[in-house]
Amino acid sequence: MALMANNYDVRSVAGWFRLIAFAEALSWIGLLVGMYFKYVGTPQTEVGVKVFGPIHGGIFVAFVVAALLVGIARKWGVGTWALALLGSIVPLGSVIFIIWADRTGRIAPSPAIAGAPSAAQPT
Repeated sequence: MALMANNYDVRSVAGWFRLIAFAEALSWIGLLVGMYFKYVGTPQTEVGVKVFGPIHGGIFVAFVVAALLVGIARKWGVGTWALALLGSIVPLGSVIFIIWADRTGRIAPSPAIAGAPSAAQPT
């Protein structure tokens, strides 16, 4: 559980990137629900789109900026950049990208090898 808390430590660019990716996914959900009620649902209303449209737009820009900062810091290749941008466009893709990037070590350095001494463990 402590490892997961460290992933969202907002003292690092990677932590902010993870937090923004999660917020981007939530705003996508809100926008999709708003679009449902605008075009299909009953009662038909534009309130959801008017509320979540600008919110999602702002968070989308924040996601792209955070991806740019993390990508430069971690020296991403073209493929990782493309997946990050695709993740920002596809609904919930930002969370999928974060999970993949964490597992492949593209966001933060890999955790210390089990059993190796670290700053938190006395030697």
